[in-house]
Amino acid sequence: MAGYEKNDVRRAARKSGLPNWDKPATACLASRIPYGQKLTVQRLRRVDKAEDYLRRCKFTQLRVRDHYPVARIEFDQSELTRAIRLRKKITSYLRRLGYKYVTLDLEGYQTGSFDR
Repeated sequence: MAGYEKNDVRRAARKSGLPNWDKPATACLASRIPYGQKLTVQRLRRVDKAEDYLRRCKFTQLRVRDHYPVARIEFDQSELTRAIRLRKKITSYLRRLGYKYVTLDLEGYQTGSFDR
């Protein structure tokens, strides 16, 4: 072990001018699919496109949980108000991806939310 922790790496990356120094950690897309549900390329692509779109909308910490035909979106607590303001735009895009219902998880972003 080199003795560096995540904060040390982020601090060095920022000092070096790397643009992704504060990029949130991301888990495998399969973690967006409920346990026992079939993993398909179509589902993974749908989640990937949805999350990519939301990042382009300048949301930082988020997950789109695929309960097809429902998309359950988790945002950082600090971004919930903004998400509500953009709800029509978000809903419209996710419906074009195939989701019938688009929901906002009021508990916000949580790693391992399928483990509750």
